[in-house]
Amino acid sequence: METQRGTLLLLFINCYGSHFRSCLFLPQIGTKQWRYYDFGPKVVPPIICLPGTTGTADVYYKQIMSLSMKGYRVISVDIPRVWNHQEWIQSFEKFLDAIDVHHIHLYGTSLGGFLAQLFAQHRPRRVKSLILSNAFLETRSFAAAMPWAPIVGWTPSFLLKRYILTGIRDGPHEPFIADSVDFVVSQVETLSREDLASRLTLTVDSASVGPLLLSDSFITIMDTNDFSAIPQQLKDQLSERYPGARRAYLKTGGDFPFLSRPDEVNLHLQLHLRRVGVEAQPDLVRSIPKDGTGGSPSKENDEKKDSDDPPKDNGGNPESTSEERQLPPAPESSESHGLDDQLLSNAKICSLGHEGAISLSHSALLKNQHTVASKILLQSTWEFFIFSLLPFYVESLYITSSYGWKFRQLV
Repeated sequence: METQRGTLLLLFINCYGSHFRSCLFLPQIGTKQWRYYDFGPKVVPPIICLPGTTGTADVYYKQIMSLSMKGYRVISVDIPRVWNHQEWIQSFEKFLDAIDVHHIHLYGTSLGGFLAQLFAQHRPRRVKSLILSNAFLETRSFAAAMPWAPIVGWTPSFLLKRYILTGIRDGPHEPFIADSVDFVVSQVETLSREDLASRLTLTVDSASVGPLLLSDSFITIMDTNDFSAIPQQLKDQLSERYPGARRAYLKTGGDFPFLSRPDEVNLHLQLHLRRVGVEAQPDLVRSIPKDGTGGSPSKENDEKKDSDDPPKDNGGNPESTSEERQLPPAPESSESHGLDDQLLSNAKICSLGHEGAISLSHSALLKNQHTVASKILLQSTWEFFIFSLLPFYVESLYITSSYGWKFRQLV
């Protein structure tokens, strides 16, 4: 199973890489650079995935592939480079206007869950439901734990990365949790200093979520029962704020259950969407071509009218909850990874007659691993060098200033 998991992403990239990348958009909206994936029929009101401090739009690839294949529209976005919460609300609203989406369902984890609640508070007409995972209501405790927050904008990149990665629990993990941690760490390495500083600023900037006009019945709280970087006290505050929200507990999963327990997370997302009245359109899903080409799966629906217009969106009509009966039962074990098996099976079919290309890609992957290891070694050496010279630098400044003062006295 571990070997299967290890080769899954490689085979996925070989067969579906260009198709997946064809649905990656990098628009400049106003003064902000956005990066997002958009999969699924455009006639379906979208669920928008917001990552945490350590995540990018790529971390939700398992939700994108699973739910879009079932006929749901999934949009996964990077948190843009914003420096306060009001700027986030305004930028996200401009983003929704630019992609012509009026009503949304938000799935946020950690910082993404906090930002989702803020947007729902200030733009209640646009948010139809919330799914919150390892989320929190206020930033006061994070600001108290980070006394150097005022200078985060001037902090070097390697120190920001070190601070962020220390928040991820170290130690032995289950194989699937260890894989999820490795994937997220690789995503942190792709973030610039400005991106990291922006996200940490949003985490420690003083703010709290006020009352929402959204009914608790349209909120699902999804948490893991093993461990999380978010203190349990903050999770309890979230549960107390929304007493009528649906609860979805995962036995294990760590900080990134969307990667380590995708089948269970996807099932809860599907249950939530059906409960709030979002109907999937599997007949409008384009099949993924085996040569990896073909563009966006929702491309053929561009000429159809967007169902996000107010008359079309039912806003989470409770009458549609009867559709939950049609869902398959939950998996008996959290070790189930049907989507991974399906992707691996399809990738094996796609790779027939292309063994040489896979071998080449595997060599490239190994080369990339060596490159990453070299970069980490170089960075560690550079850090050691800087911290070793820092005392001498401070001492030289002291001696220079001392002698300069004595010289001025003599003069």
